[in-house]
Amino acid sequence: MSLEATLDRVVDRAKELEALLSNPEGLDSSGFQKMSRELSELAPVVAKVEELKQTRAELADARALVEESDDEMKELAEAEVAEIEDRLPALEREVQILLLPKDEADEKNVILEVRAGTGGDEAALFASDLFAMYQRYTQARGWRFEVMEVSENELGGYKEAVASITGRGVYARLKFESGVHRVQRVPVTESQGRIHTSAATVAVLPEAEEVDIEVEDKDLRVDVYRSSGAGGQHVNTTDSAVRITHIPTGVVVTQQDEKSQHKNRAKAMRILRARLYDLQRQAADEARAADRKSQVGSGDRSERIRTYNFPQGRVTDHRINLTLYKLDRVVSGEALDEVLDALIAEDEAERLASLT
Repeated sequence: MSLEATLDRVVDRAKELEALLSNPEGLDSSGFQKMSRELSELAPVVAKVEELKQTRAELADARALVEESDDEMKELAEAEVAEIEDRLPALEREVQILLLPKDEADEKNVILEVRAGTGGDEAALFASDLFAMYQRYTQARGWRFEVMEVSENELGGYKEAVASITGRGVYARLKFESGVHRVQRVPVTESQGRIHTSAATVAVLPEAEEVDIEVEDKDLRVDVYRSSGAGGQHVNTTDSAVRITHIPTGVVVTQQDEKSQHKNRAKAMRILRARLYDLQRQAADEARAADRKSQVGSGDRSERIRTYNFPQGRVTDHRINLTLYKLDRVVSGEALDEVLDALIAEDEAERLASLT
């Protein structure tokens, strides 16, 4: 379908929805909500399409004026034509991006999991730095960051940390953070001043609702036990810790931060649903992209995606060959948007290219 036909179809669909919603007889509440949501999603697209059509009409008028005018008016009209022709490609690209198929998970909240990789204590310290980076970034955007599980080592580093991030468009913003993050720096435990390389793994999982993924009780094995923690942290005298195993997939989730077994089970189920939903999405992505693997959006947890080099003060994202010499501002969360914006732009460019 041509771009013009697609634009007309979008505008026609918006008009159809407006007509149906203005006279909702025969619509149940579920249908009304579904149509209202679709119309709200189409509204910015329609507005941009109208802007594009108006700009094209202005260009046609200006070109006609060039043909019809005397020398003085012709010069003004030619300048107007040049100005419109300069901004038209960017406007067309904006419309094309808005028309790209949406990821159904983009508006979902996420479960963030950060785990220490190779590098021992230094990897755990780096994992805690990454976890703090996402926490600060989350707070700066006005999202909610809820720590769900933390497993510390003796130096205060994180062997594993899990959080829930709640807000508008969280997954769309953070989904390219999944993968292996590498750090090069002198560890606090290094007496000779030598630079070490360590790694941590980040997983950003869209949080699934019960309607997204069905988990049957018969597929679960639930074990309860007494919680424990480094240095006596989180220790209590009841069997409040919960381990849930999803038997068909072998996915295991443990939760012990809460003193209540009921609360630990509820948190564990949120994480389990997110992991199962992620497995389901990965399988669908692999099936769709058997002949084309997106460089940015592969979601491969074992892929080294970024290096944080402290001696040189630089951050390099290897997927898009982006290097920023502002490591402190990235790690503080302040400049993380510069990396995320570049990743999102690259993904949009790849998806646009695949449509041509």
